[in-house]
Amino acid sequence: MDVPQDPIILVSYVNTKLRDQFATLEELCHTCELDQEELCRTLDSIDYQYDETTNQFV
Repeated sequence: MDVPQDPIILVSYVNTKLRDQFATLEELCHTCELDQEELCRTLDSIDYQYDETTNQFV
């Protein structure tokens, strides 16, 4: 699946997917064939971390 490469756009894209389609980050990564660790590192580089309670990057 094509995902945005720009981290700022990526966080919006991922949060929208998590809100609308996926109950967990694991489910999103599995379905979209994304490396969860790499995704988290990329978003951490712009100070966003995954929050399981809200199911989004904050």
